[in-house]
Amino acid sequence: MLQKFFRRIFISPKEKQEKLEAVKQQAKEITLKAQEEALRIKQQAEKEAQEAMSEAIEMEKRLAKKEQQLEDRETTVNREKQSLQDSKSYLDSLKKEIEEKREQMLQKLEKIAKMTKEEAKDLLLRGWEEKLKEEIASKIKEAEEKTKAEADEKAKQILVDAMRYGAVDYVAEYTLSVVQLPNEDYKGRIIGKDGRNIRAFELATGVDVDLEEEGVIRLSSFNAARREIARLSLERLIKDGRIQPQRIEEIVKKTKEEVEKTIFKAGEELAHRVGVFNLPPELTTALGRFKYRYSYGQNMIVHTLEETKIGVALAHELGADVNIIKLGCLLHDIGKVVSDKEGSHVELGVELLKKHRFPQKVIDCVAAHHEDIPFPSVEAVIVYIADAVSGGRPGARHEDFEEYLKRIKTIEEAAKTKKGVCEAYALQAGRELRVVVRPEEMTDDETTVLAEKIKDELEKKFEVFPGQIKVTVIRETRAEATTKI
Repeated sequence: MLQKFFRRIFISPKEKQEKLEAVKQQAKEITLKAQEEALRIKQQAEKEAQEAMSEAIEMEKRLAKKEQQLEDRETTVNREKQSLQDSKSYLDSLKKEIEEKREQMLQKLEKIAKMTKEEAKDLLLRGWEEKLKEEIASKIKEAEEKTKAEADEKAKQILVDAMRYGAVDYVAEYTLSVVQLPNEDYKGRIIGKDGRNIRAFELATGVDVDLEEEGVIRLSSFNAARREIARLSLERLIKDGRIQPQRIEEIVKKTKEEVEKTIFKAGEELAHRVGVFNLPPELTTALGRFKYRYSYGQNMIVHTLEETKIGVALAHELGADVNIIKLGCLLHDIGKVVSDKEGSHVELGVELLKKHRFPQKVIDCVAAHHEDIPFPSVEAVIVYIADAVSGGRPGARHEDFEEYLKRIKTIEEAAKTKKGVCEAYALQAGRELRVVVRPEEMTDDETTVLAEKIKDELEKKFEVFPGQIKVTVIRETRAEATTKI
């Protein structure tokens, strides 16, 4: 027992050294772990600090950009304000100069004229009043022309900036679809015995089938939805191999159902791309039909995307209601895909929006986008401008040139044959007819009657026309005088 007790009290130097080494080793390991943890915490802190610094720099850049924009606008306002102040100062100095000259003339005339002071005063006043009127009128006209020039330039800049946002990447086919064949033997199977297969296919799809080119089949139709159904159906028939009238009808029917789903999805994607959500299903489906709808060769989805982007950019510039602009631009041509009712696409679109209880401002935008009614709001004007920019830009729309010339000539001839007509011009792809009459041969009342006669004749000539034709009869008189050199 005593030995064990003394062993506990007295430790040999060797054991003591070993325990000391073990303690040192443990301390070293603890120190290393602490250093590693400290390094990790330091790196994490540096990373977070760097991210925070990057965010702060980015935010500072955005703030600087905003401040620069505000400074630019403030500079523009100050410049215009300074211009007005300069004009006012100039007019004030001119007025003062005139008053001084008037006093001088009065004093001279008082000495040399054989008339009373009051008589001289009246004479001078009459003369200088006339001169002052001319000077002021001239300066006012000059200021008005300068203001108009600056306003036109600003309007052009706003439109150019808005058009930059109108670019879209949507690509659409027009009147022809092509289906590749594995080999030429498939043409015989597609034609079928005595041509029964191809007749059944054309009857079920409503498209023309062209087999003349080697290795391909061309499907032709101005109805893009039918053409797409025919293309998908033909590809599936070729893959399936069972090409017969009954099978053709089954495939076409199934494809039509799938295309309807595609149409709904296309409408939903179009609405979402312009920032409009939760539209009624009927309207979403109608928008999807834009995928297979063309106006003078311009695909309706392309046109709607362009117009909406331009309209939104203009709304931001002019401080208009962006949400109203979005809905107005998105739905302005919705009446073009309403096929179960008669009327212009503007009337059908307004009726459809009223049915779904859209805000009156949105309905007004649709109603006024072809100037059928006076513009009720600035939003309606923006929708009209965006529509005109998208549809009127070079290359946006195209159609058969010969048919186009024939239609334009027919519209113009309807007016030129009338008595008293000097000139007639068909504008906006034939949507407006502007008639100039000889004022000495017609009265104002007769021009109103002439417009009605031309309208009635056009309705007889064009039983079906893409849109409406606005007839404007112009009667004006002019008086001219030329100064000597």
